[in-house]
Formats: sequence, structure tokens, C-alpha cells
Amino acid sequence: MHIQQVKATRAGSSEMFTGTVYIDEITARNIPSKMRVNTVRFSPGSRTAWHSHAFGQTLRVTEGLGRAQERGGEVITIRPGDTVYTPPGEWHWHGAARDNFMIHLAIWEAPESGAESEWGELVTDEEYLT
Repeated sequence: MHIQQVKATRAGSSEMFTGTVYIDEITARNIPSKMRVNTVRFSPGSRTAWHSHAFGQTLRVTEGLGRAQERGGEVITIRPGDTVYTPPGEWHWHGAARDNFMIHLAIWEAPESGAESEWGELVTDEEYLT
């Protein structure tokens, strides 16, 4: 057993997020484990770009009110206590509601080689407000 070095909170990049987003890495892949976990804090109206994960992703909303959508699906509201699973390769986005902060745990696995996630275009205001 060991305590991992705490990494500084980082801002989400403008290529992957719209609005103000902060990320705290809870665990990076420590071989043989492939698990990755981040706490992600979204300001009102902020959101991810369209993206997918090699092995899927699980989100656990801990605070606030959020929105999420799979490509071609309806925008859904996510609340504290909700757990959202996105299957491998499914394009989706998630973020805060227009007038609320939202915090979630993002949990996914990293492949032994290759990309963990694929990032696409930013979610437009029209897509977000649908």
C-alpha cells in the first residue's frame, strides 16, 4: 500500500471542453491496473466535446445538475446519485446544466497501448440547448 502523490487541479483544455472545467486526477493507470478516475467540476453551461472511450466510461454525479447525450440520442438530465454508463466507442458528451454547477466522478479503463479516448468537435450551443 502507498499514498499517491497528489497532483494539482488542472483546467480542462479548450480543445476538449466548452466553458470553465476543473479536473482532479484521483488515479492514473498504475500497471497492472488499467483504472482511471477523475473528479470533474463543471461551471454552469460548461461541457465536454464529443468523445468516446476505448473501454467505455462510467460517470457518478456527486453534486449539482447536469446534461448528457449520446450521439443521435436525446439530451438527458443527470442529478446527484445518478450513474451513467457509456459503452465502448459510443460518442457522447456531458456537462453542467445551464444554471447549475455539476460535479462527477469519471471512471474508465486505459488500454495497454493506444488511446484511452478519442476527442471530436466541441458541442455547439444548439446541440447543448436541445
